[in-house]
Amino acid sequence: MQDQLSQTFAALADPTRRAMLAQLSKGEANISDLAEPFLKEMSLPAVTKHIKVLERAGLITKTRQAQWRPCKLNGEALKGAADWMEQYRIFWEESFDRLDAYLKTVTVKKNTKGKKNDRKK
Repeated sequence: MQDQLSQTFAALADPTRRAMLAQLSKGEANISDLAEPFLKEMSLPAVTKHIKVLERAGLITKTRQAQWRPCKLNGEALKGAADWMEQYRIFWEESFDRLDAYLKTVTVKKNTKGKKNDRKK
């Protein structure tokens, strides 16, 4: 059994599932609505498998209303992934800040050398 974070990233790894989540970010949709954009490329059972992956990962919730199966985005499930990525965002920002500071020193040294060489001519 995979941990929740692994399930979340595995579900997000597929562009079809990300497109479904994007569609659900605009509001509730039934399975037929979610499937419609993909039916030229895949079968309804294949679409249903994608929905099950999203549901197992906790990214969507599916309810039953008579013959309809409305799905909703569960934004709270994305929080774990966002929190995990946040620590790396901080790392990269600090790395870019250090790179920026270094490049400024290199640029200053280069400009200073250029001015000294101009004076000699």
